[in-house]
Amino acid sequence: MGAIRRVVFNQKGGVGKSTIAVNLAAVAARAGRRVLVIDLDPQGNASHYLLGGTAADGAPTLADFFQQMLNISLFGKTPQEFVVPTPFDGLSLMPSHPELAELMGKLESRYKMFKLKEALDQLAADYDEIWIDTPPALNFYTRSALIAADRCLIPFDCDAFSRQALYNLMGNTDEIRADHNPELHIEGIVVNQFQPRASLPVRLVAELKQEGLPVLDAPLSASVKIRESHQAAQPMVFFDARHKVSQEFERLYQHLNSR
Repeated sequence: MGAIRRVVFNQKGGVGKSTIAVNLAAVAARAGRRVLVIDLDPQGNASHYLLGGTAADGAPTLADFFQQMLNISLFGKTPQEFVVPTPFDGLSLMPSHPELAELMGKLESRYKMFKLKEALDQLAADYDEIWIDTPPALNFYTRSALIAADRCLIPFDCDAFSRQALYNLMGNTDEIRADHNPELHIEGIVVNQFQPRASLPVRLVAELKQEGLPVLDAPLSASVKIRESHQAAQPMVFFDARHKVSQEFERLYQHLNSR
């Protein structure tokens, strides 16, 4: 059957895409699943989260993978050769690199948007789950991810500006589905940085549900512990498994896989 392929996507920055992708991937790996994280954001937050200061040091990266698409003389490396191990059992990574930003224009002009999907088709038998982290824009890399994935998770940080961005994002996702990937569906909206005692987040979430949007009933709390786990380069379930936010990631993962 092949790996479940999820993309975590929002065109707005600062909504927790990398944090959600890495932590849910870590929960899956801790449960015994074979998991691959793909970091398509040139900023490389997911790569740093999993590898710390050693991120991309001498290892093959997604910049090398996409460079291969542009240079016939480099062809020959398999997608597996661009995967690196992480310190966590069962969890592998295709790391980001800042050069991704420089390559984007060339890749787009030569219409290489289906190359990631082709690579994941080759990798699918090696993994149970593939999690794709994306940059905060609708660009070549996010389109490639939406074409390659079958499920899309949308982080929402309970902000009025995020709400407007949400409508645009869902429209763009529908367009990708119609034009390029009929298998893609929005699995749900992940409410992040949720404060249940604050009136605005509670009202916004309630209104989204009333509108019929697929808001998942497993919100994630705001916590300084997340920043500490970033600094330590350890996803929450490895950094502090008993913490409330770790348990929320566990609950969100179980919710996704019980539907």
